[in-house]
Amino acid sequence: MGQKTVKRVKRELEHKGSILDIYSDYMELPNGKIEKWDYVEHRKGAAAVIPVLPDGRILMVRQYRNALERFTLEIPAGSRDSVTEPTVECAYRELEEETGYRCDNLEFLLSLRTTVAFCNEMVDVYAARDLTPSKQHLDEAEDIELEAHPLDELCGLIYEGVIQDGKTVAAILAYKDKYGIKMDRE
Repeated sequence: MGQKTVKRVKRELEHKGSILDIYSDYMELPNGKIEKWDYVEHRKGAAAVIPVLPDGRILMVRQYRNALERFTLEIPAGSRDSVTEPTVECAYRELEEETGYRCDNLEFLLSLRTTVAFCNEMVDVYAARDLTPSKQHLDEAEDIELEAHPLDELCGLIYEGVIQDGKTVAAILAYKDKYGIKMDRE
């Protein structure tokens, strides 16, 4: 079977935001028909961190998310300062800014594309162990509560539908799998 082709014939900027641009893409489908698709460009990419305390609990951030109109429980994360900033540098910065902890050696865990149907956002996730206390440096608009949770509790919150953030779900389950951590329920 031959490879089908889909081709963008035009892209129009609809809105320019601080980290996102929204476009209308006009796509030619394999049958020749032209369709209008939404496309959201995340200009910088991002990094996220699973901060693991010596007792195995994971530091999480609780913050308000406007899109959901509620507070969510997530792993620390943030956008790169520029498209050339290595995601590991962004991860070190976000770890300290949001949690008030540092780590000398982040371990790469996985790369995610958060919403492939309409957005190009990329997030690299790192695990941070051997944490040392530092000082939180929240951005002016950030209001974050820091919480520590056992891994099995976080997995339970995922399966109960409480934790729904894609990067957080993927990161927690990947961390559990990569490090072979058995849960109390298993």
